[in-house]
Amino acid sequence: MGIFKLRKNRKFSYTPRHFDDKGEGNPYEIKHRFDDYRKTIGSNGLKSTFNNAMDDLKSKPDKTANRRILIIVGALILLFLLIIDFDLSIFFR
Repeated sequence: MGIFKLRKNRKFSYTPRHFDDKGEGNPYEIKHRFDDYRKTIGSNGLKSTFNNAMDDLKSKPDKTANRRILIIVGALILLFLLIIDFDLSIFFR
């Protein structure tokens, strides 16, 4: 009857669809897309991680993108104030 017997799990031979046949790398490794370009990923200490993060922030800030973001945020805030019927005359004389 099999009351005291446990069923054995089935075994499947699974190979991932996009597995590299050469065997390079782990197919199950979850890695972020931009990890190869970051300096902060493999650092050991807190100080070196912080210094690398600050160097990444200081390198080549895109001023046009920053200005564009500020304009968009300002327009959205103005639109929100107009929707909630905020009296904008307090900012002007």
